[in-house]
Amino acid sequence: MIKKIFPSKGTAKQHSRKIIFIALVLILSVLIGGCSTVPGVSLTVDGQSPDPKQVTSGVQLLVFMTVLSLAPTVLILGTSFTRIVIVLSMVRNAIGTPSIPPNQVVIGLSLLLTFFVMAPVYKQMDETAIQPYLNEQIDQAAALKKIQVPIREFMFKQTREKDIQLFIDLGNEAQPSTLEDIPSVSLFPAFVISELRTAFTMGFVIYIPFLVIDLVVSSILLSMGMMMLPPSLVSLPFKLLLFVMVDGWYLLVQSLVMSFTGGS
Repeated sequence: MIKKIFPSKGTAKQHSRKIIFIALVLILSVLIGGCSTVPGVSLTVDGQSPDPKQVTSGVQLLVFMTVLSLAPTVLILGTSFTRIVIVLSMVRNAIGTPSIPPNQVVIGLSLLLTFFVMAPVYKQMDETAIQPYLNEQIDQAAALKKIQVPIREFMFKQTREKDIQLFIDLGNEAQPSTLEDIPSVSLFPAFVISELRTAFTMGFVIYIPFLVIDLVVSSILLSMGMMMLPPSLVSLPFKLLLFVMVDGWYLLVQSLVMSFTGGS
């Protein structure tokens, strides 16, 4: 009876070999015969199409997919997102809770604040470039030129002259006489390192009160001879209490938004 319920090792090996063989045959049949039966997706633009609207729609789709692939990089580096997400992450570490709030909450809040800060810029881009282009009032070249103006104005307000001069010198470019003469290829990286500097400066200021609490708690524990007790374990409730009592999230968000509206 036991042998019927639990087959012998030889029988089990034979069954496993049969199962593996059948699976391999099925996979090979799919790979060989599926080339002509499995549906695929292809994207082509036929320049000889008699309908010009069809060609235009295909080109617009290609441009849209290209912009979509570059959108995350532009959103992260070309907007206020960099400063906001770094400051929020440094606040989390300063309090002593590196995983609270979670990364999803920090990134989500950073995106919401980014949309709020960049809303006037996006509105100006829509009014001066996007809508006139969609209404066929201007051509594509003029739209691309006008759409850069609001972004460049935002970057100039937040970028130090020292950083812009650095990339102009590194690129061996001629000394510009006006802001319009500064190429975007030099402005973009200058804006990024300026944002990193500002974010680290704000993070340093935020770290100071929490560092004072850690030092005080460490001194008290050392004077009491409780050297085996981690100071961070005792100071964490006091840091959370301080952050809540001063309405830390309100002050933090207010400082971040005003740092963009009031300049760097």
